[in-house]
Order: sequence, then structure tokens, then C-alpha cells
Amino acid sequence: QKDRAMRLQKATQCALFAVLELARDPQVQISAADIAGTFGISVNHLAKVLRDLARARLVESMRGAGGGYRFVGNPKRVTLYDVVSLFEDIDSHDGAFPETGKDADIGRALNRVSMEIENITVSTLKSITLTTLLKNMDRV
Repeated sequence: QKDRAMRLQKATQCALFAVLELARDPQVQISAADIAGTFGISVNHLAKVLRDLARARLVESMRGAGGGYRFVGNPKRVTLYDVVSLFEDIDSHDGAFPETGKDADIGRALNRVSMEIENITVSTLKSITLTTLLKNMDRV
């Protein structure tokens, strides 16, 4: 059986690639085209993601010759949750299973488990900083 990772939207994947690439060396400016080429993603899609990351004050757009994007967050404090939550609704606790009718107890049990999984996911994402992830990348 293949290991399966959590399914993330394409925008979230692009954001994580971009943020980690830029956070490797916050002094360096990298164009959206270079980031997209490195990871094989659409420049147009990445540009939209970078705008969202700029609104969240994680990256900054540098104009002019040699312009591009650079990371402006604190990699020791920015967590995976900070990036992922911009694009994913990961802690909604919306109760996906019905809790009425003859199978209400099953619905409640499934919703409790679902909420527990979401809480574990959020806690894990909040516990991993970009610095930690970048250090782990260096070891691989």
C-alpha cells in the first residue's frame, strides 16, 4: 500500500513550494517564473498565490530590474499552519455527518473522530516552523 499524504489544493502546494524556496535565503529575490520552473507549476497560478502570500505579509514583491519576490516573514515563527490556512479550510469543524434520525449516534461518533483528526492536523501544522522544515530538508 502506498503512503498517502494529506490532499492539499494546488494553490496550497504552490504556496508551500514558494514560501520554502524563498525562506531558504530571505535576502535573495526570485522571480515567479523561476519558482514555477523549479517546481513545474503554472506561472499564472503561482502569481495569484504569491499575491495572497504578500497580503498575508509573508512575501514581498520587488519591482524593477532583478525584481521578484523575497520572504519577509520570520521563518522561526511562521508555521506550516500559517501558510496552509490561507488556502485550506482545515479547522472548520462543520460536522460533515448527520446527527439526526435513527443513526444520530453514528453521526455524532464520526463527527467526534473527524474533529479529533482536524485538531491533530492543526496542532501538527502549528508545531512545524519553516526553519524546522528547512533544516529537515538539508538532512535529506
